[in-house]
Amino acid sequence: MSSPQGSIVVGYDGSPASRAAVEWATAEAVRLHVPLRLVQVLDPIVTSRSAPGQVVPSAAHRAARQQALDALATGIGLHQPHLSVDTRVLEGRPAEQLLQETDQAKLLVLGSRGLGGWTGLMVGSVAVQVSTHAACPVVVVPSDLHSRINDPASVIVGVDGSKISAKAIDFAFDQAEALHADLVAVHAWTSPYLTYADGESMIAFDEEAEKESCRLLVAESVAGAAADHPEVRWQTRLISGQAGRAILVAAQSANLVVVGSRGRGGFAGLLLGSVSQSVLHHAHCPVAIVR
Repeated sequence: MSSPQGSIVVGYDGSPASRAAVEWATAEAVRLHVPLRLVQVLDPIVTSRSAPGQVVPSAAHRAARQQALDALATGIGLHQPHLSVDTRVLEGRPAEQLLQETDQAKLLVLGSRGLGGWTGLMVGSVAVQVSTHAACPVVVVPSDLHSRINDPASVIVGVDGSKISAKAIDFAFDQAEALHADLVAVHAWTSPYLTYADGESMIAFDEEAEKESCRLLVAESVAGAAADHPEVRWQTRLISGQAGRAILVAAQSANLVVVGSRGRGGFAGLLLGSVSQSVLHHAHCPVAIVR
């Protein structure tokens, strides 16, 4: 059974990051007046390489997990009595099961890292897989959520003029309004210098004219969302260099970073672009991937 239409789904496994994800998702569900679903996936264990096989979680183990998840939902209900919260304990591969939940969900929220995997990576494999293939926006939340809450609050959004970027802008303005945060629209620009003849001459260009063109692109891209959210203060930030690096530089003191799943460049066959992957792997604050 897929998640309720328009609900917020949060993946939970007991890790610090998943607990932070539940907190973030609960606040968002309350704000949007939509149901919240807590999902835990029990992954079958491979016994050994010499005698491969799977150990399916026992009925007792599943019942214990369901009881713990229900207790978590009850605790949320005590603080948010008007919020509809339901729970599901599923069996299978976590990414596959969570992806099925996104078919009708409004938003999926995950912790940046679960209990397994390589601790040297900022984001776990499940978060990457789900962000790549989800049918709805995905927010990935770090375990140290409270240390990332900055004052004054700010939301960063990457802008490149693409259709997906426009969706990211709408999402970012909505979040900025909810957080009473300033919004920073980041656009990366590169010098169009072309060298030839061993660098002895180059095509000259007007750097200020190039920057003004970029400012116009951002202004046109943001205009609709800004008009719909007149209370949100926003500004343009142009950063020379690669887009992923530009967004990460701007996001060092942000409360949330919002990027489109794919921008203008790259290979059309890739579902998650290099910029969104870079931000997902290296940002230290919650990251929203919008498609």
